[in-house]
Order: sequence, then C-alpha cells, then structure tokens
Amino acid sequence: MDRRAFFSGVTLGLLAAPLAAGAQQSARIYRIGYLGPGSGSTLPAALDAFRHQLRQLGYVEGQNLKIEYRWAADKDEQLPRLAADLVRLKVDVIVVEGHTPAIQAAKNATSAIPIVMGVSGDPRWDS
Repeated sequence: MDRRAFFSGVTLGLLAAPLAAGAQQSARIYRIGYLGPGSGSTLPAALDAFRHQLRQLGYVEGQNLKIEYRWAADKDEQLPRLAADLVRLKVDVIVVEGHTPAIQAAKNATSAIPIVMGVSGDPRWDS
C-alpha cells in the first residue's frame, strides 16, 4: 500500500468512526464532498483505499453514502468554484487531497462543514 493510500484510510477512519454505529441504524444517506486538485485517475489506489475503509465502517456508495467528486484537472483557479459547489450541495464533510490551494479553497468556501485533509505540507496558512 502506498503512503497516500495509507493516509487516506487513516484519515477516513478518524473521520467516520464516531458515525459508524449510526450509519447501520439509519436510512440516512451521508454525503461526502471530495475535492481533488488533479483528476480522479491520478490516485486510483488512494481512492480505492478511501472507499474500502468507508465500506469497512458501514458506509456503502449507492446504499447509505454518496461521494460527490470534484476534480480541478491541475487548474488551481477552478478550486474555489468546485469547493463552493460542494457547499451548495450541503455535503456532510469535505475531504481534500493534500494540496494547499485546494485546502485553502475549501476553508474559504465554508466555516460550517468539517474539512478533512490528506497529507499536506504546512496547513497553517494566513487567512
């Protein structure tokens, strides 16, 4: 397993563990917004690990989970619009790949939705 896949799984486990019991008892469909600076094909192992860990915690796409993927295709100027789109969809949480401009775009888009970031350099940016 590569480093990104490992950190994706760990991050997701920390995020979803408190909700696992509720997911099995509820008919609610949880929505995760996933903001990536590249394209979905650049980190397939990390995305597979992310979805696998969700399944292990009782969250299954198409049953009680919907993941809203937004990809910037390496165009950082697209990130604020994509983050705002996830906020408009009222996702329960935003997961951001460890890319400082993507993290900043999510932070600027909402103060109400929790943001979980993958591996990042220094998340202490000026706001």
